[in-house]
Amino acid sequence: MKRHSFTLLVTAFAALLALSGCKATRYLLPSVSGKAGEIIVVMEKPDWENTLGNDVRELLAHDCPWLAQKEPLYSLVNVVPSAFGDLFKVHRNIILFIVGPQVDSTGIIYKHDLWAQPQCVIQLSAPDSGQASELLKEKGPMIVSSIEQAERDRVIRNTLRYEESSIYNRVSELFGGSPHFPTGYKIRKSSEDFVWIADDKEGVYQDVLIYRYPAEENPFELDKIIARRNQVMAENVPGRNEGMYMTTSEFFPATMEFIKFRGRDFVQTRGMWEVQNDFMGGPFVSHSFYSPDGSEIFVAEAFVYAPRFDKRQYLRQVESLLYSWEWKEAAQREENGAN
Repeated sequence: MKRHSFTLLVTAFAALLALSGCKATRYLLPSVSGKAGEIIVVMEKPDWENTLGNDVRELLAHDCPWLAQKEPLYSLVNVVPSAFGDLFKVHRNIILFIVGPQVDSTGIIYKHDLWAQPQCVIQLSAPDSGQASELLKEKGPMIVSSIEQAERDRVIRNTLRYEESSIYNRVSELFGGSPHFPTGYKIRKSSEDFVWIADDKEGVYQDVLIYRYPAEENPFELDKIIARRNQVMAENVPGRNEGMYMTTSEFFPATMEFIKFRGRDFVQTRGMWEVQNDFMGGPFVSHSFYSPDGSEIFVAEAFVYAPRFDKRQYLRQVESLLYSWEWKEAAQREENGAN
């Protein structure tokens, strides 16, 4: 019975892969379901409760490395193949494990908008659970990256649908480019070299800071990035009382990595912010990159303050906006091309 159900599942998946190649069918797809940051893992219960399931949890549900409190990177929901029906097929993120002797080749298939849109579906096939675990470990970074980008793209897609375009226009006047922001965000503070864009609700702050400073030799060293950040924060982000201002926590060491994303190169820095002489704090992530002429360093930074709530999804939402950065000239060319 299990072999029969697996065969049907593989056949259905292959058929839908072919069908989804037609762009016209995508307009007929329903919107995705499920919570942001959630993944459906289609896997037989014995595998889920043993090594393969443990490897999936280690990859996708380990503690977020950029949060002070323990929160999983993603929330996982196990569904056995026999129960994987229409209700689950429209979920936003799906990892489908096809494991058994009927599988004659080991591999991974990535597909978008298969049963719903905007959807991320990943199929991992292997003849046994041991080989499935090996493949999962080998391709783990790509799997995480694919799901992470799918989550970001959903945020950006909704942002562009409900954009507060006046913010993009204002920031672009100052910096020559800007992220895009959805309705609800407002410019809180603006000067020639610094802009503070905030969506502050009761108990939850999701804010973006954009600033610039003259380029120096080797500007993308972590110590230099943090030193410049602390200087800008002290001058522009005050606390509740005199002598209070935002700075970078030394208790949680900041990290950095070089990223190339859709034609843009930047340094991503993660860490924890705190308020000098106060007890406020939370996570931040920043993108540092050269200005078009190379004379300045631009920084777009997102931070969250939500002391009574889990922060994983709030940070993921506002961080995604940084990835929507668009230079004004490119935006104008795109707009003219559309017209």
